[in-house]
Amino acid sequence: MNNELSPRIKTPCIGVCSTGIGDNVCRGCKRFAHEIIHWNSYSEPQKQIIDRRLESFLCQIVASKLKVVDVNLLQWHLEAQNIPYQTSKDACIWAYELLRAGANQIDDIRQYGLQLETSFSDYSLPAIRSLIDDEFYILSSAHYERYFALDCEQDDVVIDCD
Repeated sequence: MNNELSPRIKTPCIGVCSTGIGDNVCRGCKRFAHEIIHWNSYSEPQKQIIDRRLESFLCQIVASKLKVVDVNLLQWHLEAQNIPYQTSKDACIWAYELLRAGANQIDDIRQYGLQLETSFSDYSLPAIRSLIDDEFYILSSAHYERYFALDCEQDDVVIDCD
């Protein structure tokens, strides 16, 4: 596959790994422990599968809390404030990167091309960011339990699947 058509997938690691203390799902990047361990040995298509899952989960959660109403304005603010974001990602991921970088410093989210969903209009941006992180972890954990943890059990004996 041509590398120009398929950008290299960067590690989703944000430097807050909890798998070292026994979590099956990292509280930082939301990857599974075995994905973190084997990341460097995965092919680009394998990394893309993981990246798409994480992006899908995060977009689903962000979209339930806020809407991107002006993509260009959001992008301008990200660039003006030197907030890293990937142009290949959905704008809801950009919105999350903005909240992650500065939810405490934003007074009016509309000035960034974003609008809170009505049911979250009374929440502070740090609280929304926290809700997003918590729900992202819950969704990733549920996915892990559904598709990986059960595969590791046999006759009520847990098998180390790593």
